[in-house]
Amino acid sequence: MDCIKCGKPLEYDEVAIYKRLISRAATEFECKACLAATLGVTVEDIDRKIDFFRRHGCTLFN
Repeated sequence: MDCIKCGKPLEYDEVAIYKRLISRAATEFECKACLAATLGVTVEDIDRKIDFFRRHGCTLFN
């Protein structure tokens, strides 16, 4: 699966954070860099959210 904006191959966490922040029903996804740009945050902010959700047991990040 590839990013819908830049075409980069996606990692599992990138799909999971997109589902968590945008829509669990999504079928197309953005990489962390494109998602950060869409949301007006940094990639580091996205990484912190991934870590936060993983530590709090979100099942999307298993």
